[in-house]
Amino acid sequence: MKAYIMIKIHAGEVKQVVEDLRKLKNIIEAHMTFGPYDAVAVAETVDLTELGAVTALEIQPIPGVEQTLTCLAVDV
Repeated sequence: MKAYIMIKIHAGEVKQVVEDLRKLKNIIEAHMTFGPYDAVAVAETVDLTELGAVTALEIQPIPGVEQTLTCLAVDV
């Protein structure tokens, strides 16, 4: 399962948060972005339960993370 996780980050902490995201096992990409969100992370997990755990237990506790929005990738 692949998902794009949009992340709002406190001002001045974007670089560190992106570096921390890149260290996580299930994050295959992480980048700073311009627009309503400050960063995007691409997660790959075996199922929705693992994706929820990655978001709630690994990404949201990173210092500087204010809010996340998870978008599931779907093949058509």
